[in-house]
Amino acid sequence: MKRCKTAQRQRLVFVFSAVCVLTILLICRLAYLMLFKADYYGKRAKDVQQRERTIKAERGIIYDRNGVELAANKPVSTISVIHNQIKEPEKVIEVLSEMLDIDKEKVRKRVEKVSSREKIKSNVDKETSDKIRDMGLKGVMVDEDYKRYYPYGNLASKVIGFTGADNQGIIGMEVSYDSYLKGDDGSILTLTNARGIEIEGAAEDRIEPVAGNSLYTSIDINMQKYAEQAAEDVMEAKKSKSVRIIMMNPQNGEIYAMVNVPEFNLNDPYKIKNAENMTDKQQSDALNAMWRNECISDTYEPGSTFKVFTATSALEEGVVKPTDTFSCPGFKIVEDRRIRCHKTTGHGAETFVQGVQNSCNPVFMEVGARLGVDGVYKYLDKLGILKKTGIDLPGEAATIMHKKENVGAVELATMSFGQSFQLTPVRLLSTVSAVINGGRLITPHFGVSLESSDKKSVKKIKYNEEKGVISKETSETMKEILETVVTEGGGKKAAVSGYRVGAKTGTSEKLPRSSNKYIASCLGFAPADNPVLLTIVLIDEPEGIYYGGSIAAPVVSKLMDNALPYLGVERSKDVATFVPQ
Repeated sequence: MKRCKTAQRQRLVFVFSAVCVLTILLICRLAYLMLFKADYYGKRAKDVQQRERTIKAERGIIYDRNGVELAANKPVSTISVIHNQIKEPEKVIEVLSEMLDIDKEKVRKRVEKVSSREKIKSNVDKETSDKIRDMGLKGVMVDEDYKRYYPYGNLASKVIGFTGADNQGIIGMEVSYDSYLKGDDGSILTLTNARGIEIEGAAEDRIEPVAGNSLYTSIDINMQKYAEQAAEDVMEAKKSKSVRIIMMNPQNGEIYAMVNVPEFNLNDPYKIKNAENMTDKQQSDALNAMWRNECISDTYEPGSTFKVFTATSALEEGVVKPTDTFSCPGFKIVEDRRIRCHKTTGHGAETFVQGVQNSCNPVFMEVGARLGVDGVYKYLDKLGILKKTGIDLPGEAATIMHKKENVGAVELATMSFGQSFQLTPVRLLSTVSAVINGGRLITPHFGVSLESSDKKSVKKIKYNEEKGVISKETSETMKEILETVVTEGGGKKAAVSGYRVGAKTGTSEKLPRSSNKYIASCLGFAPADNPVLLTIVLIDEPEGIYYGGSIAAPVVSKLMDNALPYLGVERSKDVATFVPQ
C-alpha cells in the first residue's frame, strides 16, 4: 500500500515537472517571437493584409546639345484586374475587350484567373484609360505609366536607341545610359481583408516614384538632319547599299552627328518589310540588321584613308621627311607578289608629300618597309588602332589585325596602304583626331552631362584622354600635308570655299576581291590649321563610279560647307596654302 502511494506521488511529480518545462519552453518561444522576430512577422502580416501596386517612374529625357528633346515620355496607363473584387465579370469582359481591342476570350481567361492581380494591357493611351476609370468597374485597376516617345522618328535611330515594353533600354544610348535614365519606381500599398478584397476607406501607404536623370548629349539636331539628308541623297544617286557619316569635334571627341542610312522609326522599331513572308529567325535577323549601328559595330578595310596613319608613324619615327623622293613605276614587287598602284602607268619621281597627294601605293609600301614590323606595331598601339575607342554606345567592334608574328613583307606592304585588316569608322576617326589635334588620343562620345528631374546637375561625364601619342611638330606637318591633298592632290572635291580643308580619300575593295564591290570613303577636317570639325563619309557598294575622291569627297565638302558657318567659323577670302619645300 505504501509502495503504491510512493509510485503515485512520483507520477504526479513527473507530470508537474513536464508541465513546468513545457510552460517555460512556450514562454521562451513566445518571448522569442514577440521580441526577436517581431519585425519579421510584422512584415509577413503586412504582406498578407496589403496589396502592392507599382507606380512607374518617369524615364529621364535625352536632349541634344541645344536642349532639344530627342527622347521624351507620353503618359499612358496599365489596365489590370483583381479577380476577388470583380462584381460584374461579364460586363468587365465586354468593356475591356471592346475598348482595348483585345479578343474577348483572351480577356475572359485573365478576368476569370484566380490571382492577386492580372495585367490586361499596358501602354494604353490616356483618353481610353480615363474612359475606363470613369466607368467605375469594380476590380478593374487603371495605373498611370509612361511610354517612350521619339519626336523625330527616324532621326539618329541607331544612336538614340529605343526602350522595351517595361521602358528598359534595348539599343543605343537608351541602353548604355539605362541605369541613369530609368529612375526608381514607387508603389501604392492598399489594405485588404482575409479574402484579398480591398478595404474601402482604409488609408493607403504611398511611396512616390523618383524620376530618372536626363541626359544631355553632343548631338546637334540640325547637323544630324543635314547629314542624314546628304546620306540619303547620295545613297539614292549611287544606288548604294548604305551610307555612313560621322561628324565630330577632333579636339574633345564630341560627336555632332552619326548617320547610318537607312535608319528606322524609333516609335515603331519592330516594323520590318515583308515580315509576313519570313520565319521567326528571319524576322529576328532582319531586326538585328536594321538596328545595327554600322559606324561602330561593323569593320571594313579602310583603304587609302589609312595612309594618314602610315605617314604620321613614319614622320614621328623619323624614317621619312616631307622632301624625301621616291619613284613609282605603277607597281612594286614584294617577294613573289606584284602589287600595283591605282595609277598603273605610274607616278614617276615624286616627293613624300606628292606621294600622299597622289595616294601612291608604292610610296607607302616603301615607307612601311622603312618603319618595319616593329615600328608599325609600335604606332598601331600608340595611336589606339589595336584597341576599342571606348565610345559610350554598346556593340563596338574591335580591330581585326594580323598577329605581329605572322606579318611578313607582303602583309606589311598591304597594311601600309590600308588593306588586309579591318577596323571601324569610329576607330579610324579617333586615331585621325590625334593626328590633327596635336597628339591627344581622345574618346569619341555622345554623353555630355546628367541632370536630375528637378533640374539640378548630377554630373559632367568625363572620358579618357591620352596626351603626347605623337609630337605637336608631327601633327602640324600632317595637317599641312593633308591640306595639300585638297589643294593639289586627289581630294580636290573636298574643298570648301573660304576654308582651309585637309582631307584623305579612300577606295577599298570588299571581300571576296572577285565580287567587284567597293566602299568609297573620304575623311576631311577644317579649318586645317586648327580643326573644329572632322568628318568621314563611307558609301557602301555604289553603282558606277566608286572612287572615294569622286563620290565621297563632294559629300564631305557639302557637309562642312553647311556645318562650319553653323559652328561659328567664319569664311576667309584669303586662304593660305602649304607649299612643300
